[in-house]
Amino acid sequence: MNTRNPRNGQKDYFFSAVTADELSTLCQQLKVAQISWNENGLAARIEALQEWKKLIEDEKPALLKALQNDTGRSWETKLEIDLFFSSIDRWCKQAEDFFYPTSKKKTQIPFIQLQQDWVPFALVGVISPWNFPLLLSLIDTIPALLTGCSVIVKPSEVTPRFIEVMNRSIAKVPELRKVLRYIAGDGTTGSALIGEVDLVCFTGSTETGRKVNAAAAARMIPVFLELGGKDPAIVLSSADLDVAAASICWGGTANAGQSCLSIERVYVHEVIAEEFITKLTHLVSQLRLNDKKIDEGEIGPIIFEKQVQIINEQLEDALKKGAKIIAGGQCCELINGGYYCHPTILINVNHTMKIMQDETFAPILPIMTFDNKEEAIRLANDSIYGLSGAVFAGSTEEAIEVGSQITGGAISINDAALTAIMHEGEKASFKLSGIGGTRMGAAAIKRFLRQKVYIINESKEPSPWTTQQQRKD
Repeated sequence: MNTRNPRNGQKDYFFSAVTADELSTLCQQLKVAQISWNENGLAARIEALQEWKKLIEDEKPALLKALQNDTGRSWETKLEIDLFFSSIDRWCKQAEDFFYPTSKKKTQIPFIQLQQDWVPFALVGVISPWNFPLLLSLIDTIPALLTGCSVIVKPSEVTPRFIEVMNRSIAKVPELRKVLRYIAGDGTTGSALIGEVDLVCFTGSTETGRKVNAAAAARMIPVFLELGGKDPAIVLSSADLDVAAASICWGGTANAGQSCLSIERVYVHEVIAEEFITKLTHLVSQLRLNDKKIDEGEIGPIIFEKQVQIINEQLEDALKKGAKIIAGGQCCELINGGYYCHPTILINVNHTMKIMQDETFAPILPIMTFDNKEEAIRLANDSIYGLSGAVFAGSTEEAIEVGSQITGGAISINDAALTAIMHEGEKASFKLSGIGGTRMGAAAIKRFLRQKVYIINESKEPSPWTTQQQRKD
């Protein structure tokens, strides 16, 4: 399979997809190795992950190069790698706090006691997307490993170059290489993977997520999906407009808007709309493309070529229906073989337009006005998605009062897209943005464990229910 470089359009990387037989054999090996991985205990698992963290430092330049070639961006990639290293320490600490020794508990029946236990799933399958290849391949993988699971990861075929680096670093850790493997492949490989594992974590589009959900349901295995988003930002009349403009500019254009938690809809009180739009336009207009040098410019290319058509169709639809562009361009621009979307602000938009309803995945900020909080909340909730959002107000209390009425799992207060950098908060995905428990915070660990209980009869005498049965006989 050939992979396209998003900066120049060249198909300059080739990889071979794992075959169905190879996948089946590998999954069986991982399941066998999981038994001792779990039995060795949490301390041994933490030690293996910490060893991996030290060894992958040697691979950091190669990892950076692979990810930059896959995504065409620089500073987001460096942040992604830094978050990878810090996440190992964070998850190790959370796992230590979670796995405390359990003791027997009394019940309503005096001679019956309970002792709780946790049993990890043997093999977790992680299918991750192309927008943050490294981070989103590990956000489920690390806690799953710490709970005692084996893990197999299939990143997107759009961004596969880092797989080789990851497997090379994993191979240097004797215990880890038995229970963790990255594989290359496309959607066919992902489908086959679901048939081999005991639990599936998928991050990607809602369309593909439906298929993953159906395949997992057919096998009666758990599935955790984080899917599309169309995150709204509400700017109330009391908001600090400088803060709101700066936050929404970042939240809507970081990684060229290629994030499920990007701000993709902005609702501004009509009293302050003109001033806010002026401030936001000034900030957006200063952002530069990185088309000349990857380290110079804040906006990288559109990573996935097929996304370009979606972006262009949404812009064309909006313009036909009366939208007006006050910053940016009318379509993605082909520069030296790579597709770039200039940071764009649209006004005169409404909810009949695709750009206000469908996920865009680009640095485009359409702005609507409202005249009261109820209208703003109604507009924010007029979506099939419910991933996250943002509210800006003069006080935390006012912002939370509005945020509490938005249907979404994570609401940033007087900031935007905070879940990109804050992973402690536990949240769910609402509506068609996903299904399953939180992938952030300590509770995320529970996803990879099944609860088991030992119900202990400590009496030396026959139980009343057995003697009652004997009397009946």
